Amino acid sequence: MGENSFIRLKNVSRSYIIGNKTFKAIDDISVDIDKGEFVVVLGPSGAGKSTLLNLLGAMDSATSGEIIIDGEDIVKYSDSKLTEFRANNVGFIFQFYNILPTLTVFENVEIIKDITKTDKKAEEVLASVGLHEHKDKFPNELSGGEQQRVSIARAVMKNPSLLLCDEPTGALDSNTGVEVLKLLKKQADEGTTVIIVTHNSLIAEMADKLIHLKNGKIDNVYVNPNPKKIEEVVW
Repeated sequence: MGENSFIRLKNVSRSYIIGNKTFKAIDDISVDIDKGEFVVVLGPSGAGKSTLLNLLGAMDSATSGEIIIDGEDIVKYSDSKLTEFRANNVGFIFQFYNILPTLTVFENVEIIKDITKTDKKAEEVLASVGLHEHKDKFPNELSGGEQQRVSIARAVMKNPSLLLCDEPTGALDSNTGVEVLKLLKKQADEGTTVIIVTHNSLIAEMADKLIHLKNGKIDNVYVNPNPKKIEEVVW
């Protein structure tokens, strides 16, 4: 395991008590992820993919083990410190866009300034995802792909060190999904660590690192020496 890892999971477990049984959603996993890596997490339903994402994003707490992000073990954080960590460091992108229907596109992105300090300007971020001309529209006036780009813009507005994506192309057709993936890859190229949970094994072809989960354990970790460019993947 490299000494310069941005994220290091050491013997991480997340257990739930159901009735009189203990269920391990994540079972003693260890893995390193570098800064600016484009990481894809694959595995069947129930493998622990979303639980892993929630642990990395401080939406859930590990039962045991260490989750060291940028030198700090977030497992030891208090609830208030976890909230602060989420606000300042983590961008979330979900399959269903989680944008606010009563706010315009611009307002959905600008609202990040109420949550965290950021030097980014909403106009510039919207331009970077191709939405500048739609900034005064409401979400119900947009296509699914445009709504997902709003959620990417909102996440990018934070200037996060970590971008966590749960099936970000799951509700989109393949052409629109490719456009969304280009935007996410651009974030990794600019130094953000991007982690994508997906069922789509084609996305794995463009990953720097591929983590296979099975029954809450890491089945294998594959470091891709030659990730494909998006244009090279046959969608």
